[in-house]
Parts: sequence; structure tokens; C-alpha cells
Amino acid sequence: MTLLETVSLKKYFGDTHAVDDVNLTIAEGEFISVVGPNGAGKTSLCNVISAHLAPDSGKIIFKGRDMTHSSVIERVKAGIARSFQLVNLFDDLTAFDNVALAIFARDGKIRNMAALADRDREVTIEADTVLDQFGLASKRNEPARGLAQGERKLLDVALAYALRPNLLFLDEPTSGVSTREKDKIMDIIASVVRGEGITAAIIEHDMDVVFKYSNRIVVMHQGAILAQGTPDAIRNNDDVAMILLGSSGPDAFSRKE
Repeated sequence: MTLLETVSLKKYFGDTHAVDDVNLTIAEGEFISVVGPNGAGKTSLCNVISAHLAPDSGKIIFKGRDMTHSSVIERVKAGIARSFQLVNLFDDLTAFDNVALAIFARDGKIRNMAALADRDREVTIEADTVLDQFGLASKRNEPARGLAQGERKLLDVALAYALRPNLLFLDEPTSGVSTREKDKIMDIIASVVRGEGITAAIIEHDMDVVFKYSNRIVVMHQGAILAQGTPDAIRNNDDVAMILLGSSGPDAFSRKE
């Protein structure tokens, strides 16, 4: 069943066609990756779908509802959430307080957070559960600024997850971390979203991550969708290899790896 559909979606910045007539469909339960060279329009597409940018034209249909002109808050309430390439945390708050704040915001309790934080048992239990799901239970009382980069990435995703979305966009969830940490981070993310039946779309440069975790890959170039398909289909697409790697032919991605 289709969860999200964009229809002829466009976003231009002067002569730059950041999102250029994009028709994208995401089905319930998919784990897709959106890839492409720098400037391909991946983050711009995510920003438009999540209402952080307004489209110039086109439509965004979510769960059968036209959300094209809805606000960030309205889309969060409808079930669209996202994390950011540059983590978006409250550095002076603990890991627990960051998650609790996301839960309070989701439930419309934000104005009374200070008064409720110590007394709302349901929020406390949920926040601790989320931290445990993302392997951060031992970091519960540490300020976010003191966490390692990989932990900060996981906490940022945990905040988006705490909004209880149907569709979760993850912008470069493994950027800035070591190769060894990437699999750990992605194993945790994949386990949580698949276990909870959340549809996920990641923006990612690391093709090892993309091939390992995605069931469909969407390749963007100059604001448009160049190709999409299974990992095997994309791995064997010469046009994609030329755009992403600068070379093509059999096993181009294997040679790069």
C-alpha cells in the first residue's frame, strides 16, 4: 500500500533545480535509500517532504491526504518525522531529557515540561524504553554534548523515532563516524524501524550501507530521479556507476569498495 507519493514536485533556487519534477512513491514497510552525488537534491527533497522547505509546485500525498501546504507540526502529527545530517540536539540537556522533550512535544505538553518532567511516569518509562532500544540506556544522565559522535547520531534518530512516525527520513545517519561504528549504528536503526513496522528512507553516501540495508534504492542527479530499483539492479546500472563513481562496467562498485 502506498504511504507517500510526490507528484511532479519542484523546488528551484534561481537556476539551480534542487528538486526537478520528482515523482516518488514509497510503500508501507519499505526501507529505501536516496543516493546521489553532492548537490543531487537528496536533502532538498527530504526538506520539501518534511515541510522544512516549501515546494514551488507539485503535490505531496501522505496516507491519501494532500499535505503539500501543511506545516512541519501538521506533518509530524500525520506521521512524518526526520533526523538531520548535523545532529539537532539540546546539548545542555541529558540524553533522557532530550527524548522526554520530544515525547512532550509530540503529546502537546511542551509548555508544562519543567513541571511534568519529574512527575509524568508514562513519559519517563517511554523515554527510558527509547534510550534502551537505541543502545543509549547507559548514557541516560549524560549531557548530549558529552556523547561520542556515533551516540549523538543515534540520539538524534531516537528523538525522531520518539515522535512515533509512520515514515522516518534519516539524513546521513552514519556521516562523521568510523567505519566500524557504521554497521553498529545501522544495525540498531534497522532493528528498531523494522521491528516497529516503520517505513524508513535514508539519505546516504556510503554505498556499502546502502546496499546492505535497503530493499530499494532511489538515485538522484541534478534534482531528478535518475534510476531506482533493488540493490542488485542499481549495482549493475552503468549510468548510476558513472554518476556515483566516475567509472562503469562489471563490478564497478566492487572495485570501488
